[in-house]
Amino acid sequence: MRIVLDTNVLLAAFATRGLCEALLEACLVSHELVTSDHILKELRRHLTGKFKMPARQANQLVAFLVEHAERVHPADVARTVVSDADDLPVLGTAVAGRCDLLVTGDAQLLALGSFEGIPIVTPRDCYDRLVE
Repeated sequence: MRIVLDTNVLLAAFATRGLCEALLEACLVSHELVTSDHILKELRRHLTGKFKMPARQANQLVAFLVEHAERVHPADVARTVVSDADDLPVLGTAVAGRCDLLVTGDAQLLALGSFEGIPIVTPRDCYDRLVE
């Protein structure tokens, strides 16, 4: 299964122990993780900003993802789909990566339910699908 983990899911995976960490591990071991420079830049920015992680450590985490995920250039998405412009490249990453799931905690993205045939699910929903 090809899966995009939104920045908020990656942040939770790297910053806490629990569901998102287990989900990231499952994606790396048994599925194809898809990402984009947009998601990676946003991840680095939040790790060093909100989470006060040293830049060197944040860069190592991003480098780990670059090594273990397929990077794609996000497809263009109409600005009318969602009001938060930062969400557009996340949707575009899922489309460009021909993904089977987009995993997020973002309420506005979750409210879409799906985008261009790609289900948008919570980390719990994704984990439950993967372990069935």
